[in-house]
Amino acid sequence: MSSEWVEWMRQYGEDSHQARRLRFVQEAIRAALDRAPPGPIRVLSLCAGDGRDLLGVLADHPRARDVRARLIDLTPEFVAAGRAGARALGLHAIEFVLGDASVAASAEGAVPADLLLLCGIFGNVSDRDIRATAHHAPELCAAGATVVWTRGRFPPDLTPSIREWFRDAGFEELAFVAVPDSTASVGSGRLVAPPRPFDRAVRLFTFLPDAERPASRARAAGLGPAGPAGAVATATDASDAGPRGT
Repeated sequence: MSSEWVEWMRQYGEDSHQARRLRFVQEAIRAALDRAPPGPIRVLSLCAGDGRDLLGVLADHPRARDVRARLIDLTPEFVAAGRAGARALGLHAIEFVLGDASVAASAEGAVPADLLLLCGIFGNVSDRDIRATAHHAPELCAAGATVVWTRGRFPPDLTPSIREWFRDAGFEELAFVAVPDSTASVGSGRLVAPPRPFDRAVRLFTFLPDAERPASRARAAGLGPAGPAGAVATATDASDAGPRGT
């Protein structure tokens, strides 16, 4: 795990690009919890980092005790921090898993999810893999589930295509927010098509070498805020820059 990325994560401030995007992600999470019917709420977060997006909402949300969540990340420091945060909040049904979120098998036992978080991923993988992830998302979701995703709008801006790919997969768009003073954007949608059977053999995405990642190229070209080279992309990285996904 890159110490440079750990330092990047420590740079969060109230008015940083990262913090602004985080607030929009948390608004989407809060809205999903508000809409959820009575009973348990299953959450699956891929490339979850330390889970500050979800935990930050659950800290004061009235449905916090209803949430049953699995957050998957490859970075031991983030998993340990997330577990400590969940314990501090008394949220014993929040599970942080040290594992590879790019394979569907890592979600086995945690699906179908009522809320699927795909944040900090799409700036680090190929366009083809983004489309594949959107296509397979209904296999991870319950009927009526909400998906929240992020992607930088650095040129060429892929977000119009991503929005279309989620629509094609059966999601009705709920919101798309361009984060002010940033290339970051946050999208959310509700599954209106029937969920599809879970397939544990699916690989959702593969993180590109750093130099080939769209977010890294944008950073090198000075096209917007981005994280350090070699960093791990998480739900808290404002422009999806960073290394391999957790």
